[in-house]
Amino acid sequence: METLSYEIIVDASKQKVWDVLFGKETYSEWTQFFGPGSQMKTDWKVGGKTYFVNPEGAGMISTIDSIEEPDQMIFKHLGMVDENGVEDTESMEIKQWSGCFEKYILIDYDGKTKLHVEVQTEKDWEEHMQNGFTKGLQVVKNLAEAK
Repeated sequence: METLSYEIIVDASKQKVWDVLFGKETYSEWTQFFGPGSQMKTDWKVGGKTYFVNPEGAGMISTIDSIEEPDQMIFKHLGMVDENGVEDTESMEIKQWSGCFEKYILIDYDGKTKLHVEVQTEKDWEEHMQNGFTKGLQVVKNLAEAK
């Protein structure tokens, strides 16, 4: 398992950056580089269910491990869900990476926000994550600074 980290300075408040990261209207804009039409569906509860899915409903099942708006959000990835709503958290393939974290930490930085992201991923997904976060965080910056 690899831990990748990314940082970007955004000329906006932590709350604005938070709203862009997790807002229903803006989430799919910055995550388009992971997959067009990406959506986050969540109950906003620690230990509850969060789904990161494509327009057909297939994707990843996660839970919120920690939430402190607007300072940090930590997701723990648990498994996959297919387009028929069938969840897999038990197969050997899933167990190889289940429990990995995705962390968003927002820090006051001289009147701006430093957004620090860490994601644990398998080596095979490193390039996909690199592309998605590098391009996606630039979109977060542009959207938060435009508001």
